[in-house]
Amino acid sequence: MSPTVYLISGANRGIGLAITAALAARPDTVVFAGARNPSTATELQALSRSMPSNVHIVKLASADEEDHKAAVDQIKKDVGRLDVVIANAGQVFALPSASPPLTTEKNPGINDAYASIFDTTPDEVREHFNVNVVGPQVLFRATYPLLKASTAAPKFVVISSLSGSVALGPGMHVLNGAYAVSKAAVNYLARMLHFENEGLVCFPMHPGLVETDMMKAFVAKDDTLKDFPLISTVDSAAGIIKVVAESTREKDGGEFVSYDGSRLEW
Repeated sequence: MSPTVYLISGANRGIGLAITAALAARPDTVVFAGARNPSTATELQALSRSMPSNVHIVKLASADEEDHKAAVDQIKKDVGRLDVVIANAGQVFALPSASPPLTTEKNPGINDAYASIFDTTPDEVREHFNVNVVGPQVLFRATYPLLKASTAAPKFVVISSLSGSVALGPGMHVLNGAYAVSKAAVNYLARMLHFENEGLVCFPMHPGLVETDMMKAFVAKDDTLKDFPLISTVDSAAGIIKVVAESTREKDGGEFVSYDGSRLEW
């Protein structure tokens, strides 16, 4: 029986790394793990060394068409098929590194806009769209021919965010305009891919409010998020993998799905 072959973008840290590690531990599974700078992805390198037949690192800089073509060529050469793509790489939002009270400051460490829509620059909006919308579109264009040739039910899943819900996100009153607007756009992109491609299993996913030092500090300073339970990257990854593995076009295609399998408002 042929193994199930996954490609995970943004696999060098956080949720992407947790997804890669969990998948690599499963039998009959091969993971191609995308990282913008493989040479500096130390945890991912360690995982690949410990499971050399299960984890293969590929260079994937978001929206770089040459990187994506080379990655797909490597997958063809190494295993000859591709069953599931999880588009996890993306621009995130965060508090400034010193974690002061909520302001409209920009996080210098990740070139991230943390501001109202008025105070967000056009360049910041463009950068978020390039990473969060153009990036998944480039990934789809590169991988879909191999996905379609490999299986009758190829899966392309986009890791999005509750912030991208037009119904729910704005009411949270969080200063993440560029990020949220770009996630709303990628939700639309994923739903369009569902309607445009017969047989494809495609949908955006909210990974949960994941427990990181940044997010804990953020929740502590923002009353609108205090009632949201935090989950670990391991729990988020486990939920994502379960939903993806059990997904079908009829049940999940074109829907906005949470890591726990529930449906979210657009």
